[in-house]
Amino acid sequence: MKLSRRVFVAFSAAILAGRKALAFGANVLNHEVKNIDGKEVKLADAYKGKVLLIVNTASKCGLTPQYEGLEKVYKKYHSKGFEVLAFPANEFGKQEPGSNSDIKEFCKSNYEVSFPLFSKIVVKGEGIHPLYKELTNAQGFSGDIGWNFAKFLVGKNGEIIARFEPRESPESEKVTAAIEKALAN
Repeated sequence: MKLSRRVFVAFSAAILAGRKALAFGANVLNHEVKNIDGKEVKLADAYKGKVLLIVNTASKCGLTPQYEGLEKVYKKYHSKGFEVLAFPANEFGKQEPGSNSDIKEFCKSNYEVSFPLFSKIVVKGEGIHPLYKELTNAQGFSGDIGWNFAKFLVGKNGEIIARFEPRESPESEKVTAAIEKALAN
């Protein structure tokens, strides 16, 4: 059976449009996660219209002092509609071995963390949480996380707008400029 050129072009365009819709249809707010106390949180209900910095964290890492910078950035921009969402993970050097209650206590007592903490999840490899699967497969930002404290900036509409490598300080000009730009949009 022979397809006419016109039908073939239309069919091909439809397939490509579908792929583009899938690639650009990523929306972080479509996910449900558990907070550090085990309560389900619908990201759309809790954070729609806010700018988010999503970070995979660990308590026994050389980058753990970034909790301090995350807290400073959170306090600076929170009243303007900004949230830091911390997701503890144990994939890198087993540097987050504790329970959720251990992690919560560590963050409060060592860094006076007031931003939202979530239950420990898998952020890379087998068993990856759907949120992190979406974050690491988003067009323009795809690729496995290399270490603890990788950061994803999410706009008010739930779309990923920037990705920062673990060593990039939360207080760096690069990160804060991106946060300010997202808050202004």
